[in-house]
Amino acid sequence: MEKNYDLNDIVEMKKPHPCGANRWQIIRMGMDIRIKCTQCGHMVMMPRREFEKKMKKVLETAEKND
Repeated sequence: MEKNYDLNDIVEMKKPHPCGANRWQIIRMGMDIRIKCTQCGHMVMMPRREFEKKMKKVLETAEKND
């Protein structure tokens, strides 16, 4: 699978969070990926392979400041 997401992007997952939101910000990338719910602030860490299966699409891409 081609990687089409990056740090600080806002993504939509296949299942919504129990708080009702389905917008997550990627806050850490490595072997594991940590995402944060944009509504309630809950953070979840999961292996990259699991994240790629559960991610539906990228909603917003982060601005690059090089």
